[in-house]
This record gives sequence, structure tokens and C-alpha cells, in this order.
Amino acid sequence: MFIGEYTYSLDEKKRLGLPVRFRGLLGKKAIITRGIDQCLFIFSAKEWQSLAKKISKLPLSQSDARGFSRLMLGGAMEVSIDNMGRILIPDYLKKYASLNKKTILVGVLNRIEVWDEDVWEKYKGVTEKEGENIAERLKELGI
Repeated sequence: MFIGEYTYSLDEKKRLGLPVRFRGLLGKKAIITRGIDQCLFIFSAKEWQSLAKKISKLPLSQSDARGFSRLMLGGAMEVSIDNMGRILIPDYLKKYASLNKKTILVGVLNRIEVWDEDVWEKYKGVTEKEGENIAERLKELGI
């Protein structure tokens, strides 16, 4: 399970270090793709296979399903984790998430989210202000 928030720097070669705790859960390879809310998602190979199987069952006749499939699958790339615990962020994903030097890695149970520090702080600020409203909506879902 991925949990926690970590600050890492993207180096000049577009390599991003991963927390030791996350590396052990990922193994030697991971899948990185476009996420939602202008971040990137990183999945273990096992979790990615499970997600891809669910996506493959979405109805092609629905526009939202096709769009989601394209977002997640079309933007995905398998990346290797080097001996220093780093992954290479492809240019198109770096651009999508507006990644600059400082990045935030957020563990969200079955995935890691990669955020540009400024984008994360803005998103987190809005979410924290909405905390009470979010809690009420989650209560309706039984959480």
C-alpha cells in the first residue's frame, strides 16, 4: 500500500527518485501514465494489469469510456527503476503534469501520484478548504 507525501527533485535528465518504501512495492519496473487533476499516476505492474483489465471491459459505445481509456492507456509507459531508485519521466508526461524541478509524490493506496510542487500546493489548498463538504459527500457513500 502506497501512503505518505514526499518531496523529490526532478534532475536535468528528467529522472525522478522514488522513496525507498515505494521502491519495494514496485519492484524493478512500473507503469507511469497521465493521471487526473494534472498529475501523473504510477502503478506496479500487477496493479496496472488489474486496472487495464477493468478498462478493457468499458463499453466502446460510450464517449467517456473511450476518453478515459485513451487518457490512461494511450499515455502509459513502462519505466525501469534504476539502481539509484529513479525513473525517467517521458517528455510528454512531464509536459502534461507541468513538472518542474520540485515534485511531490503522494501515496494513494494502489498508486503513486506525481505532482509539480506548485500545482500540488494549489490543489491541496482548495481540497483542504472543501474538507467539510467532501466529508459530507463521503458520508453519503458510507465512508
